[in-house]
Amino acid sequence: MAEVRIEPARPQDAGPILTVQRAAYVTEAQLYGDPFIAPLVESAGQVRRVIESDAVVLKAMAGDRLAGAVRATFGGATCLVGRLVVAPDLHGRGIGSRLMRELEAAVAGRAEACVLFTGHLSEGNLRLYRRLGYAETRRERVAAHLTFVHMRKPLPPAEPAT
Repeated sequence: MAEVRIEPARPQDAGPILTVQRAAYVTEAQLYGDPFIAPLVESAGQVRRVIESDAVVLKAMAGDRLAGAVRATFGGATCLVGRLVVAPDLHGRGIGSRLMRELEAAVAGRAEACVLFTGHLSEGNLRLYRRLGYAETRRERVAAHLTFVHMRKPLPPAEPAT
């Protein structure tokens, strides 16, 4: 595999990001028995609008191939992390961890904490987020088959300008 580099996503990355996102979320849809989860029904136009907004959207590139992506929006002093995706054939290579660390670095000083949620059956996701320092804050039952596990990680304060 080519060396993986993390860089900001551009509007023209919307299609490739959506392709990886759909591939990554198929297993989640199967796990929960729901083919209509939001990441699978999102359009390329919606992804493009997120990239063009005030959000932070990062992509992982392995050579010319888009290997993964993550995005964050902001609610006050909180970074709302979403759509961490890695191409299924590239799982286990640290790409998701790198994307999360780079995202946290990119939002440091702009947010006091990062928050996210994942499904209660998504053990791999829960392990990853715990390993990265996220702690469960609450559970929210959103459907008979799905409970969201909300997690939070405080970020270090911004360093004073010198």
